[in-house]
Amino acid sequence: MKKFLSYPLLILVAMAAALGSCSDHKSYAEQLNDETRTVNAFLARHRVSDDIPTGKDFVFEVGPDAPYYRIDEERNVYMQVLYIGDEGYAEEGDRIYFRYLRYNLNSYVIGSDQNLGSGNANNLGSQPAFFLFDDYSVQESYVYGTGIQQPLKYLPIGSKVNLVVKSQAGAYDEMQYVIPYLYEIRYNKPAI
Repeated sequence: MKKFLSYPLLILVAMAAALGSCSDHKSYAEQLNDETRTVNAFLARHRVSDDIPTGKDFVFEVGPDAPYYRIDEERNVYMQVLYIGDEGYAEEGDRIYFRYLRYNLNSYVIGSDQNLGSGNANNLGSQPAFFLFDDYSVQESYVYGTGIQQPLKYLPIGSKVNLVVKSQAGAYDEMQYVIPYLYEIRYNKPAI
């Protein structure tokens, strides 16, 4: 009896495997390659600096014509400095509030009108998001990914940046979708 039941099961498993291999879905590696092409297409429209800042004394160009600085070795995060704040540098565990808009770069690069951006920057009645700087022991610090915290390693609080974030440094629950985003972020200290 056991042999009789296992043959149909094997046939079903074989059929499922055959159907799965015929699917038109891209592999994860292919999706990562597509993501890199999208990010490169976006960055090709801007100046890019591969010089990674070596400390807080690094002088950034500022403004909408400033270059995008590569700020991680893996090439997952690029930052354009729009404004340099003056509220001191973040220290590990500091609660940092931020307001942001983010744009799906896949749509942004092709000029889609569907890409209006999402986030909390345009609704001042909404609560700002926050993270504990460089402390990934709480959900609020990793839910948006590691990429959004990286500018504060180089810039004081109060700064505003455009940030290209690949999925590997992006929102924790979105990594599987392999979507790069362009963020516009302003970092703030908590109100006292």
